[in-house]
Amino acid sequence: MDPLGARSQFVDIQTLPTWEQQLDPEAEEIPQEYSDSLVSQQAFPSPFPFRPDINRKIILFTGDIALLNCTAIVNTSNESLNDKNPVSDSIHQLAGPELRDELLKLKGCRTGEAKMTKGFNLAARFIIHTVGPKYKAKYRTAAESSLYSCYRNIMQQAKEQAMVSVGLCVVSTTKRGYPLEDATHIALRTVRRFLENYGNNIETVVFAVSDTEEPVYRKLLPLYYPRTEEEERTSLPLIPADIGNSEGEPVVPERQIRITEKPGTLEDDCEDSLESDLGQVGNHAFARMEGDVDKQRKLILQGQMSEAAMQKQHQRNYNRWLCRARAEDLSDIAALKALYQTGVDMCGRTVMVVVGRNIPVTLIDLEKALLYFIHVMDHITVKEYVMVYFHTLTGEHNHLDSDFLKNLYDIVDAKFKKNLRAFYFVHPTFRSKVSTWFFTTFSVSGMKDKVHYLDNLKQLFTCIKPEQIDIPPFVLEYDTRVNKSSPSHSKSSFFF
Repeated sequence: MDPLGARSQFVDIQTLPTWEQQLDPEAEEIPQEYSDSLVSQQAFPSPFPFRPDINRKIILFTGDIALLNCTAIVNTSNESLNDKNPVSDSIHQLAGPELRDELLKLKGCRTGEAKMTKGFNLAARFIIHTVGPKYKAKYRTAAESSLYSCYRNIMQQAKEQAMVSVGLCVVSTTKRGYPLEDATHIALRTVRRFLENYGNNIETVVFAVSDTEEPVYRKLLPLYYPRTEEEERTSLPLIPADIGNSEGEPVVPERQIRITEKPGTLEDDCEDSLESDLGQVGNHAFARMEGDVDKQRKLILQGQMSEAAMQKQHQRNYNRWLCRARAEDLSDIAALKALYQTGVDMCGRTVMVVVGRNIPVTLIDLEKALLYFIHVMDHITVKEYVMVYFHTLTGEHNHLDSDFLKNLYDIVDAKFKKNLRAFYFVHPTFRSKVSTWFFTTFSVSGMKDKVHYLDNLKQLFTCIKPEQIDIPPFVLEYDTRVNKSSPSHSKSSFFF
């Protein structure tokens, strides 16, 4: 106990500034080496948008994690839970000898797992112990998955124990060889995704770092926790292509084991009598792995594959396209400014804009255009959305042919089609109406009723408020000239 009147050595997290409060109003401009990339990629919607509610929960603290009065702090250790490193040494010194006795009862901890003890003499009530992976470039994927599991399991423990605050150290120690910047990306995105999905009751997450770690965290935090919309835009080009799945977990589609959803039931109705007799041999989960991919494609062509199996095959194909889209440099397509996210419609649904005149069909790589569409739209389409297509002043060289559009429609995930509520076709010509009618009638199903032809912006503004949509200047000028109906209060777009 501290002597009467003496200042406590522990740190009250309530006195620490949040990440939001650490924003420097006179921050320097984005480095010159990234400025060109920013201009060309700003049409991408950020996978980590500006969220003030999350930023208020984040604290970057440079100092000793053992001093924090969080509900729980994290100790990074080895499989025997007796590692000698600065974080562990400080925690043990302040917690007292009872901690070491308690750890002996846990009988170790596997890499990626998290185990909890009391905090003993610490200001924190609990200590969550975890074991980071040993890093080798040859086994990078395994190391990434293990490090993700560390942070995920820590946050899961905090949620299950109804903890209000948690202090996170840098899990992978220097002796384990994990590159600091790579590890920081995984830590920040995993915590961000957890707070988005399950973090309602967690009030504070403190990233406790050393003096050498602080510059890396301060550099990367804006990518995952932008504090303004401007910081979101300037950080976007710096976000790595591989950001994991919706939980932040690293994804390697090629290595995923394909297991049927309902083990014990045969997927196809075309099994012959011999296969029926042997059916019980392969009814458990492992034995019911899906068969040869080429054979499945052949069955699809022959019309002999069940609908469920076809859906799985389609999902795998889409995942391959999505993986390519995230890995490939698409900045040249982004620079066209032909596809971008804007505000919301009258029903609160996200609005995506396509500018036909900005698509030089004969000059671009159409496969990269397809990848760009998938990259931008994948996380938008998890919820209901609408699309606005400006056909204004397009020429023959701007028109995508029906084969490309049919291929795009066949490749994209089911959520693209299910959650598209309306497609507003602005400034159509008679020829474009006829072409669209034929395409939606004979080439794709379920689209025709969603297409709405709008001859002027006034009609569009009955569905989407002017301040909620970024309209290219040439569209405004054309509409004013032809329809005499362009309101002065429409929002000017930073894309153009």
